[in-house]
Amino acid sequence: MDHGIGLVNTRLAIVDLEGGNQPIGSEDGRFWGIQNGEIYNHPELRQELIGLGHRFSSLSDTEVIVHAFEEWGTACLERFNGPFAIALWDRLHRRLFLARDRFGVRPLFLADIGSDLAFASEAKALLRHPGVPRELDAGCLVDTFSIWSTLPDRSAFRGIRELPPGHWLLLDRQGVRQQRQWWDLSFETRRNIDIRDAIGELDLLMKDSLRLRLRADVPVAAYLSGGLDSSIIASQVREQVGSRLTCFGIGFEDPGYDESRYQDRIAAFLGVDFHRITVDSADIAALFPEVVRLAEKPMLRTAPAPMLALSGMVQRAGFKVVLTGEGADEVFAGYDLFREAQIRRFWAREPESDRRPRLFERLYPWLNRSLSQHPAYARSFFGTGLIDVEDHFYSHRIRFGTTARLLRLLDKDLHGLGQTETRIRTMLPELFGAFGDLGKAQYLEILTFLHGYLLHSQGDRMLMGRSVEGRFPFLDHRVAEFAASLPDGLRLQGLKDKRILRHWAKGFLPSEMAQRPKHPYRAPISRAFLGDGAPEYVAELLEPTRLAETGVFDLRHVRLLREKCTRNLESGISETDDMALVGVISLQLLHEQMIRCPRLAPGLFPGRLVVGDQVLSAVGVA
Repeated sequence: MDHGIGLVNTRLAIVDLEGGNQPIGSEDGRFWGIQNGEIYNHPELRQELIGLGHRFSSLSDTEVIVHAFEEWGTACLERFNGPFAIALWDRLHRRLFLARDRFGVRPLFLADIGSDLAFASEAKALLRHPGVPRELDAGCLVDTFSIWSTLPDRSAFRGIRELPPGHWLLLDRQGVRQQRQWWDLSFETRRNIDIRDAIGELDLLMKDSLRLRLRADVPVAAYLSGGLDSSIIASQVREQVGSRLTCFGIGFEDPGYDESRYQDRIAAFLGVDFHRITVDSADIAALFPEVVRLAEKPMLRTAPAPMLALSGMVQRAGFKVVLTGEGADEVFAGYDLFREAQIRRFWAREPESDRRPRLFERLYPWLNRSLSQHPAYARSFFGTGLIDVEDHFYSHRIRFGTTARLLRLLDKDLHGLGQTETRIRTMLPELFGAFGDLGKAQYLEILTFLHGYLLHSQGDRMLMGRSVEGRFPFLDHRVAEFAASLPDGLRLQGLKDKRILRHWAKGFLPSEMAQRPKHPYRAPISRAFLGDGAPEYVAELLEPTRLAETGVFDLRHVRLLREKCTRNLESGISETDDMALVGVISLQLLHEQMIRCPRLAPGLFPGRLVVGDQVLSAVGVA
């Protein structure tokens, strides 16, 4: 405590298990800090700071943050390698400094309460503050039902927002707040480099990224999905740690989602100790309420549920840290969405062509029958905005349009509240127009999907929900900046995705694995919620009275959706209807657990710390 201000921390001990308790201060007691995350290059920074005269009382990376801020001010952030949400208090000038890592791996929520500011690593901590309205943010619900997730400047709750990735905020004793963006990924510069030299540079960067991310005072494991990205990570980690590597993976009872045979092949090739947890629809339905509680936002996929089961398995095995392949598809252009945009631009040069749209069959083999039997529909679907190639959202136009069909489930009075595309435009960098077509698509995917869903709902929250820290070597900023600087053809050449990554992997993975097409990670939906043995909570949440209580739904369209999904459960439900069903159920769960929940009643806000008229809290920052 310092004259009414305090920093509260709950720690998952990874580095300096005995001496790293937080908050931790500088040697003269002027600066005090806490963090949620890791600074992987803290030993090198510590030695540099010692050379500058700083004295340390621990081996904690958090103490390095405090001294680095004391020495370099806000510029210290550029020296940090790793994911973090940090809070630093300057006792002399009575200033609070908050900052978030480059990709927003670690969460940091803010609530402006009059002239006060409260912050925490979980929205549910702020919902306990009596000055925060316990209401859903209708505009952000529209965002989710338009682009799959909330945008990084708000949250699912009115009055609560996130500090965007790569931003810092400074609050002084007069209550003056400054917020700045300190990092962004630019696709403007495209280097003139051949693939052989690029592979050599990538090899060095990835090896160093992994070297840093293997630093821990606890055992480190890796995920192994059976795909290229996790296989690269496991192989490279195995090279650095020898035979001690333990890997974990997910299997599905439904063979349409299962990749077990690929996991077994790569595990046998690498000689790692491999463990798999197999889930079915019942497991997903049972876990889903906790998934929503941890994610603190509605979602359109059930895929986080198996990830929560997997992190539980890791925890039970005694591990606190896992390395995963997240981020590779975004920075090295691995998603079908990028290849789809390539085909559309090629087709747009001859929009009347009948042959060019047939390229979609190579991307989506299941389309062969649809294109033959329903050519007009297929052309109409993929031809949306076809010739508007200058559209900033060209690559995402089909996805945004498809997802926006879900808006019919929300009350029509809400539809205009999100202004989603307008807000996205305000978040684009000034140089966005100078990015290549592929770079624009990748930037949009990082801005919307990576931050709002993949790293948040499917990543950090499902890991930390079981006290496991995820580390993402592909999201080392040096690797991402290198990938963004490459000629587009080294990331995506025609329909050959992740070209440089695949060429690099040929040196240490079996050819079939290095060239294996991406298998999108998904999980069962409709059968989990509507099939035999579906949990009682689903029927209860879909009752008209419960839906009306939430106050955001068009009850008729929700009823029609439920009837349609139930009727077509055996014959097959479209992806759009699957997403719609998850959207409704998750939103209902969110309202039930975060708005109506008596445990979050006003007045229970822990650690309410007041400095003059400033309310500051770091409740939940782990």
